[in-house]
Amino acid sequence: MTRRWFALFALIFCVGTAAATRPAAAQTDPVAFVGQLGTQVIQVLGPSVPPAARVQRFRDLLGGDFDLPGIAQFVLGRYWRVATPEQQQQFLGLLQEYLAQAYAGRLAEYAGEPFHALSARQEGDDTIVTSEIIKNDGGKIRVDWYLVNKGSWKISDAYVAGVSMRITQRDEFASVIQQGGGQIQYLLDRLRQKVGRQ
Repeated sequence: MTRRWFALFALIFCVGTAAATRPAAAQTDPVAFVGQLGTQVIQVLGPSVPPAARVQRFRDLLGGDFDLPGIAQFVLGRYWRVATPEQQQQFLGLLQEYLAQAYAGRLAEYAGEPFHALSARQEGDDTIVTSEIIKNDGGKIRVDWYLVNKGSWKISDAYVAGVSMRITQRDEFASVIQQGGGQIQYLLDRLRQKVGRQ
């Protein structure tokens, strides 16, 4: 994955850190939800934020504004069904920490760039909000946010320029599991190494 894609995904995973200051309209209107959060994140999470604080913000948002259990089941794919309940819980915790650490350092590239939530449409159980990031050179990057309503809006996926974050992560993890002979424990051990949980 290129550094630019990694930074874009960091932006996606960072939308949600301003949840505590969310106005009432953003709690019911999906476009307002994405627009308000995206704008605040780009403005606030620049390079001046200490790395440890940035990682902690990612941990908080992943546990609050993302459908992390749903994402975990999707990215583990068919291996979720054969994992033991203990392995599922381990994976959920490791996934949250892995994503927090992996994406936390990459957001600064997009600090200050304009972000606009444009419209929403319904596809089955998903509400999809289309948005765009205006780059410094005038180019635009389209991001489609997939939201589920579980009493409040939760982000379940995002397509950056047509590429699904969940599918990208699922393919990466499936490759690791295959390297380990199809054993889920191999992925868990690798994730522990990456996040420093021995």
